[in-house]
Amino acid sequence: MADDLMQYDLMAQNALRGVVRQALDKACNEGLPGEHHFYISYRTDMPGVEMSERLRSQYPEEITIVLQHQFWDMEVSDDQFRVSLSFNKVPENLVIPYNALIGFFDPSVQFGLQFVPEGMEADMEGVDMDARNEELLEELGGLMATESTQDSQESEPEAAPQGEVVSLDAFRKNK
Repeated sequence: MADDLMQYDLMAQNALRGVVRQALDKACNEGLPGEHHFYISYRTDMPGVEMSERLRSQYPEEITIVLQHQFWDMEVSDDQFRVSLSFNKVPENLVIPYNALIGFFDPSVQFGLQFVPEGMEADMEGVDMDARNEELLEELGGLMATESTQDSQESEPEAAPQGEVVSLDAFRKNK
């Protein structure tokens, strides 16, 4: 197979980051319709990520945030978004560049995307992306169960999501 000098896999990831940007823009301008809400995983050690030192010390590599009922001051731009959330009742202002994204999941419709952060492509060579997808779904399923029990102590935790996270492995060249 010829070398992909066009880097189509990177182009595809950038296009899919645009899907996340559009979803966030819609939520910012119109609110979250129906039961839609977002789980967003990102690398906290990427350039451009802004968060308090307290939060960074708790999550030195990656974190998953939930945008559902309690977020405010969201601003969406072409290369990043800003949002304020509460962590253990402490308000935090976050700046998240799209190139730091690891995953995006909307459990209301079982839609998910997974990304390799810019500059980390070499680190991801040899990583079993199907296993990473399963890991991400399990993590998000655990967060959903935790969220469910916090919302109503009498309700049963939700089952882990059965949706599929889109992986770009099919487009990668074999070595």
